[in-house]
Amino acid sequence: MTFWRNIASLAARRPDDAACPDCPAGLPGEDPAFSTAVTALGAKLAKADGRADHSEFAAFTQVFAPDAGSERNVHRLYDLARQTTHGFESYAKRLAKRYSGCPQLLEDVLDGLFHIAKSDGFVTDDELTYLERVSQLFGQSRLTYRRVKATHIGAGADDPYVVLGVEPDAADDVVHKAWRQAMSAAHPDRARARGLPDEFVEVAQAKAAAINSAFDSITRERRDMALEGVG
Repeated sequence: MTFWRNIASLAARRPDDAACPDCPAGLPGEDPAFSTAVTALGAKLAKADGRADHSEFAAFTQVFAPDAGSERNVHRLYDLARQTTHGFESYAKRLAKRYSGCPQLLEDVLDGLFHIAKSDGFVTDDELTYLERVSQLFGQSRLTYRRVKATHIGAGADDPYVVLGVEPDAADDVVHKAWRQAMSAAHPDRARARGLPDEFVEVAQAKAAAINSAFDSITRERRDMALEGVG
């Protein structure tokens, strides 16, 4: 990822207080405030599961790639930041403030952090808690976080969006159409009309109940988010 070429190396040379509230001109890799924040967030994520190891730093340099000549300094800064998770919220807030007008960039950072989290083969609950909190501080919606999470580690079989076969950020009319189609296909009356035995009708009833439950869950979640004023 050449876009990230100078991020961590700039952080090692010139930490910045990220005081500017406007989205800066130029590439983020040339912005010391950005490089400082992503280095700290990546390092502190490595500590979130209590087992900061070399695989996480390797994943960090793969995504947020420093120049070869500065990797030693970057590693030193990374080691310092990963001694504790304390302070990660401050870095996330400052990054969100500086790049509030660049939501896709903040999503790219979250993508990179997920890559680091799964570098040792699995993502722990503590890491997910960390990542979800970073996403919240970035001002991202719960649906955005769910989509990014599903991209990296998959969605649970009981996720209502999986049940209906739609994306977490699908429009309301798309969700409603998917629910109607799924209910039409799974309706117990169809099983009866095909002359299937009672056991199949019971399966169809359970499936229809799960589909209705998924649609109700999505509707309720979206209503709650609208009331909370989040997207």
